[in-house]
Order: sequence, then C-alpha cells, then structure tokens
Amino acid sequence: MRRYDGRRVLVTGAGSGIGQGIALRLLSEGAQLVAADINDEGLKTTIEAATEEQRARLHTLTLDVADPESVSATVSAAVEFLGGLDVLVNAAGIMRAGHTHELPLDVWNKVLAVNLTGTFLVTQQALPHLIETQRGVVVNFSSTSAFGSVPYMSAYAASKAGVNAFTHAIALEYVKQGLRAVNIVPGGIGTGLTAGLDLPADADWSLLARLPGWIEGGMLGKPEDVAGAVAMVASDDGRYITGTEIRVDGGALM
Repeated sequence: MRRYDGRRVLVTGAGSGIGQGIALRLLSEGAQLVAADINDEGLKTTIEAATEEQRARLHTLTLDVADPESVSATVSAAVEFLGGLDVLVNAAGIMRAGHTHELPLDVWNKVLAVNLTGTFLVTQQALPHLIETQRGVVVNFSSTSAFGSVPYMSAYAASKAGVNAFTHAIALEYVKQGLRAVNIVPGGIGTGLTAGLDLPADADWSLLARLPGWIEGGMLGKPEDVAGAVAMVASDDGRYITGTEIRVDGGALM
C-alpha cells in the first residue's frame, strides 16, 4: 500500500522500538519522513534498516522532547525539510519502575517530563503546521497502564493517563480545523524499553502475571504490530477516527 505518498510525517522516538517500527512502516508506504530521537546511534540503525529508495525520503534529527528549545528547533527543521507537516507521531517515551513510597522525586519528574510534557511540547510546536493542512493528524502514545492497575510504575501510569486526557482535549479543540488526534494504547511490546525495565528486587510477580496479552499464549507483541495500527489510523483509512484510543495489547485489558 502507498497510503502515505505525498504525506509529510514527523516521528519522535524513532531511533528504536515502536518509534523505529512506525518510521519504517510509514516509509514503506511512501511517506516523506523525519525521524527524531535523543539517541543518534539509534537513528543510524533506523537509516540502515531503510531501503536506498526510502533513505531519499528520510531525514534524521536529534531531539530531546523534554527540552523546549530542542523541540522548537527540531520541529522547525523538520517542517523546513518536509515543506510542511501532515502527521505527527509522538512515540518518544521512557519507563521507570520502583516502589512508589521509595520513588525519588527526580525520577517522577523525569518520567512526566518526557512522556507527558514532551508530548505537549512537540504537539504545541507542530499544531500550527498540522492545522494549515486542514487534515493534520496527531498520534500519541498511552499505555494499558493508564487503564489497568500496574504495580511499581505509578509515574509511568500517571504520565500515560495524562496523555489520554491531553489527546481528547486537543481532538475536540481543533476538530473544526480538520485535525484528528488519537491515542495508541500498546500492551506488552518486546522492545529495548521493556527489556531494560529494572523492577524492584522484591517485586511480587503474582501482581504482574496479568499484564501480558492473551494472543499467542501471552507472548509480547512486536513493534510492527503497533506500526500497522498507526499506519491505518493516521492515513485516510482512519479519517473518521478521532478523540479515542486504539488498543494494541493482545487482549490484556479484556
């Protein structure tokens, strides 16, 4: 499919995991795309994974979503390279785990700064350009943790619940300007982010046993599973979808 021929896309968190999977999927469907990430080495792997033809439509930029100056500069550079902006995918995010009563304030602040404030900052800078197209799309990333109880990750759950509310708010605020805003809600997806999660040494695994989805016997999903959902909802196939969530969780919240 070539649903993204002529579409101009910015994907944050595109140097690994879900963000990288989305960038590669949209490139495969014809997008002109800027892949942004704080990890320059990760961005190199995104370039390497793209075909030669796709690289001609791909540009990479270093981005710290928690830094307003970095966000402003990156969005401006992306729009200059692309000649406008049709789709924003806010896939950058971090996870931290720990007993809530022991969680340092700086960890709490960092998780919210990246996951929630970072989503706000990038969206805020991108909105004028998305509105200009009269068919702009914002794809944000929530989590099943925002809907179901997840132990040891209160900061992460709170940040993702905030993304839910933010997405619904902008979906209504800008609906008359043709903007759509949608939350993707992944469950357990096998990425470096989830593999590197450091749970407390005394974590009660009986509290965590309910988290994996049921599809394929509870196996973790793959970045391409999420990328397929994003490719649909941000294309014209999703033109009647806004202000809502799309779960890609293998049935974790059934």
